[in-house]
Amino acid sequence: MSQMSYDNWTTSDPNQVVLDDNLSVLPLLPDSSFRMIYIDPPFNTGRVQSRQSLKTVRSETGERIGFKGQGYDTIRGRLSSYDDSFDDYWAFLEPRLVHAYRLLKPDGTLYLHLDYREVHYAKVMLDVLFGRDSFLNEIIWAYDYGARSKSRWPAKHDNILVYVKDPRHYYFNSDEVDREPYMAPGLETPEKAAAGKLPTDVWWHTIVSPTGREKTGYATQKPVGILRRMVQASTQAGDWVLDFFAGSGSLGAAAQGLNRKFLLIDQNPEAVEIMAVRFSASIESGETELAFPQKFEAVE
Repeated sequence: MSQMSYDNWTTSDPNQVVLDDNLSVLPLLPDSSFRMIYIDPPFNTGRVQSRQSLKTVRSETGERIGFKGQGYDTIRGRLSSYDDSFDDYWAFLEPRLVHAYRLLKPDGTLYLHLDYREVHYAKVMLDVLFGRDSFLNEIIWAYDYGARSKSRWPAKHDNILVYVKDPRHYYFNSDEVDREPYMAPGLETPEKAAAGKLPTDVWWHTIVSPTGREKTGYATQKPVGILRRMVQASTQAGDWVLDFFAGSGSLGAAAQGLNRKFLLIDQNPEAVEIMAVRFSASIESGETELAFPQKFEAVE
């Protein structure tokens, strides 16, 4: 991991994962550098978000019984958590959104990922910062996992606000987006059914399974599938994308798979450790760098 001066960053640099407070880094980045910015800030739920990783190992004395009666012991891994509560959430978020607007290319797109608690306030703020004409979509990411409330309709979706910097000239290429199956393929021609349909503004996509191959152990990891769709639509090969609440680095994973460049920023050393593992091959090859300011110690 290297120490660096962010005011020397250019779009000719390798991909980067940065350990720092994003408000310390963003002012040092040059204007109009990114074709797409995705941010998934803390949702201000007022509670600590956490997830503890678990793994099992074979043991003759293990209390968990698996295939063919084999015993297993459960080993608890490190607890990943962060404090998702702010006294003044909008004073926290607004200056970062101002920088997001500045850093977008003239034809660039912002994806702001929130939930029902804050999304309506964010819509008003972005209307002021970007202009109401720059509002492109509200995407509903719907999933079916988690608690089942019996006192109200269970909340099973997140909201993603999509704003473009210039509503008259922005990049959007629906031809590049992965198609999805028709709900009633028998009503379509065989050719159309085989090709699938363009997704609408409601995206049905499962969360990252706690036991799936994609999981990193990060508390609020987002699936690469939903990030891939954004990158496909709003960028071209070689473009730079930015996530300054990077968490587990899912935007970087989607970008890397589509031949885009990425800059990921997070102030949580745990998040950077997870991303260091996730991009280990890319780091080893020199395609991605880890960077941290002098006030932080290197992540081992």
